[in-house]
Amino acid sequence: MNTRKDIFTPNDERLLSIVNVCKAGKKKRNCFLCATVTTERPVQVRVVKVKKSDKGDFYKRQMAWELRDLAEVDAKDASKENPEFDLHFEKVYRWVASSTAEKNSFISCIWKLNQRYLRKKVEFVNVSSQLLEESVPSGESQSVAGGDEDALDDYQELNAREEQDIEGMMEVCEYAISNAEAFAEKLSRELQVLDGANIHSIMASEKQVNILMQLLDEALSEVDTIEGKMSSYEEMLQSVKEQMDQISQSNRLIQISNTNNSKLLDEIQFLVNYMDLSKGHIRALQEGDLSSSKGIEACINASEALLQCMNVALRPGHEKLMAVKQQQHLFTELRDTFARRLTNHLNNVFVHQGHDQSSMLSQHMAELTLPKHNPLHRDLLRYAKLMEWLKNTQREKYEGLSRTYVDYMTRLYEREIKDFFEVAKIKMAGTAKDGKGNKFATLPRKESALKQETESLHGSSGKLTGSTSSLNKLAVQGSSSRRSQSSSLLDMGNMSASDLDVADRTKFDKIFEQVLSELEPLCLAEQDFISKFFKLQQHPTLGEVEESDGGQPPPGEYRHFIQSTEKDMVRLMMNKVFQSIETELNSLIALGDKIDSFNSLYMLVKMSHHVWTAENVDPASYLSTTLGNVLVTVKRNFDKCIVSSAHRNSM
Repeated sequence: MNTRKDIFTPNDERLLSIVNVCKAGKKKRNCFLCATVTTERPVQVRVVKVKKSDKGDFYKRQMAWELRDLAEVDAKDASKENPEFDLHFEKVYRWVASSTAEKNSFISCIWKLNQRYLRKKVEFVNVSSQLLEESVPSGESQSVAGGDEDALDDYQELNAREEQDIEGMMEVCEYAISNAEAFAEKLSRELQVLDGANIHSIMASEKQVNILMQLLDEALSEVDTIEGKMSSYEEMLQSVKEQMDQISQSNRLIQISNTNNSKLLDEIQFLVNYMDLSKGHIRALQEGDLSSSKGIEACINASEALLQCMNVALRPGHEKLMAVKQQQHLFTELRDTFARRLTNHLNNVFVHQGHDQSSMLSQHMAELTLPKHNPLHRDLLRYAKLMEWLKNTQREKYEGLSRTYVDYMTRLYEREIKDFFEVAKIKMAGTAKDGKGNKFATLPRKESALKQETESLHGSSGKLTGSTSSLNKLAVQGSSSRRSQSSSLLDMGNMSASDLDVADRTKFDKIFEQVLSELEPLCLAEQDFISKFFKLQQHPTLGEVEESDGGQPPPGEYRHFIQSTEKDMVRLMMNKVFQSIETELNSLIALGDKIDSFNSLYMLVKMSHHVWTAENVDPASYLSTTLGNVLVTVKRNFDKCIVSSAHRNSM
């Protein structure tokens, strides 16, 4: 295939490299890619696609691209033999060469042209570095590319002076154009003459040559001297370099030391800020006055600071420090010491307050009133925050104080309530003696008044909740025997007023009302005090529930367990403190029913009203529960009264 003569020579182009290719995915290899350069200046480098004509055995140019439009050459794989490669012009052209050697030769030629004419503009991807540095022999293609490229490298354009000299020589020799051989022979003879003259001139200047050789020897000696100095300087520079390396290493060690010192200072600052307890706080915990308000406030602040120091989240490794261990030991001793002081002081307060309240009982004997414990509660509430601290740090001492308080207050309230109910019984008994001596007098009411009382009874019973089977008995019996009970009550209303004692029943009603009115604030105040003083919140909010270790609120089941436990503790303490109230109330109700069986109507109305009031305040309170239990007894007595009256009327 004489492609150079038929295709490129007419276009003033030289062929540098050629590769037989076909498009990727097709089996026929019926085209060639050629790398060419123009013979005229400025040089233009092209990649030409040549294809065999379908009509005859000759080739023709199908497409040409300027090499400056080539953006990237992708050889696909630099480590393995792969005939595929891509050329990125205005779009990506994918080719498969007939052999890997031809592909490498073509890519090497493109790389050299890029280096020489395009100043490394084209990017080569997945091409071996060895291929880009050396010429790869590949038979015919390499010989074509190598010969033409060498010729291209050896070609030098004549300058203006050289052109003038050649033209002058050709003018002198008129036959230079017609007889080139004679002109060349003449030039050869003249060149030989000139070479001979040059040789004679050189031999004649032997002295100058010797001088030149001597100068060269001196220059070489000077070079050796300079090289020695350079070696000395290099050794000095090497020493300086080593010293600089040592300085750099020292600076790096100094920087590391400064960084470590800074981190150590941060750790020490953290421990000092969060694990240092002031001398004032230590003095307050060891010797603080727990009887004065100022001393109590100082102890509260000191205990909170101590708790904060003990609960600080230490970083890894802090617990191994001796200073941290000593400080934690000091905190433990201060906690135990202050817990003992606080426990002993509050025990003394409970004892003294119990004796002081006992001495005041004689003042309330004559009147139907219960002593007020507001001063005691007010004094003890000053220690509420300390009790909370004790609850969080010394649970055993906290529970011991709770038991001590309950024991002392149980004895105190037992005496007060017993004396109070004795006075109430005496007044009720006095009411019966002042009457006409009839212990079972009938109801002195007019018919309208009786109906009003009965209606109020039904209204009150409708407000009760959680009734037992005895409370529901009223509705069952009312539907079956309402007519007989109504007639018996009307007959009782028609009885002679001379047989009834309205004043005695009114007085009994006032005494019973006063008893309930005295008990209600006493129980509510004591329950409120126990909840606040011992930090047993009955209605905790989400913010009041203690958080877990991870800083998040505890799960719902655990939070519900805490609330239930604290409610149970309040209920148990109240049951223990006021264990005699329900017994005394039942005894008083029995006395009232014994004096006059119809007193149960008054007690039922009053008791129903107070139960309803207590449930509105707190359905789970001790007062609500106790009055509800007593109401069951009153209701049963009233049922017996109605049944007994109906039986007498039927006879």
